[in-house]
Amino acid sequence: MEIKSSLKINSKYKDRLFCLIFGDETKKQNIISLYNALNGTDYSDDEDIKITTIDDALYINMKNDVSFIIDSYMSMFEQQSTKNPNMPLRGLMYFGNLYDSYIESNGLNIYGKKLIKIPTPQYYVLYNGTDEEEAVKELRLSDAFAKDSPAGKFEWTATLINLNKGKNEELLKNCKPLEDYMFLINSIRENEAEGLPIEEAIDKAVRFCIEQDVLKEFLLAHRAEVVSVCLTEFNEKVFVEAIREEGREEGREEGLKALVDTLKQLLPDEESIYQKIIENENYKDVLREDVIKYMKQ
Repeated sequence: MEIKSSLKINSKYKDRLFCLIFGDETKKQNIISLYNALNGTDYSDDEDIKITTIDDALYINMKNDVSFIIDSYMSMFEQQSTKNPNMPLRGLMYFGNLYDSYIESNGLNIYGKKLIKIPTPQYYVLYNGTDEEEAVKELRLSDAFAKDSPAGKFEWTATLINLNKGKNEELLKNCKPLEDYMFLINSIRENEAEGLPIEEAIDKAVRFCIEQDVLKEFLLAHRAEVVSVCLTEFNEKVFVEAIREEGREEGREEGLKALVDTLKQLLPDEESIYQKIIENENYKDVLREDVIKYMKQ
């Protein structure tokens, strides 16, 4: 059976390094190697695998996931360098789109009397961030439920696999592309820890990998793209914090507007409202013109 994505392709994203190594039709052997290492199987034929990755599933404008069908299993590998407890929910939404496309592509009738068979889902989060994390961890959607489910019958999980040193060495040993990927990541981190600027740390790590015959052909063919992608990835924490700061500022603005609206009903004039607002620790530095602006709205 075939599956096609009904979603539009987003041409504005960049693949993460993980997807450059594992994420397209030319990298099927790498995907099979990773699947075999995780599942204890020994698939080898490219024809056994059907890539199903959804093009619009992005994290900070970068692709970080690979999905495919092999032997009636629908698998997704998602690389993460930051902790995110919402992975089961994200996975559920992603697989919903995959199954929708699978059903449409194969002309299946979900409203009929006959039970239709669908591929069995597998969802792995491959974590290589710097925060401490368990070697293997099961993330459960039910942990996010606002109330306990009385029946306790609905669950969706994501299996987090920690790729960092000392956590899953056997897995890395059984998947050379994954081992090489982490060798490059760790080399960059070690160079950065020695005080090198991130651009130099990446360039030195790439040269070292080529010298050591680690991803040599891949790096020689895609060196500029790898450096560009790694620069974006290693600045990710800075970028995420900037987004959070922007969100906090937006929240502060919304709070100020709501406070002004409330005080307009309680206090007689502009000066009284302004003085009351700057008594608040969160708004002690607010400008008078900002208060006036919201009073006029």
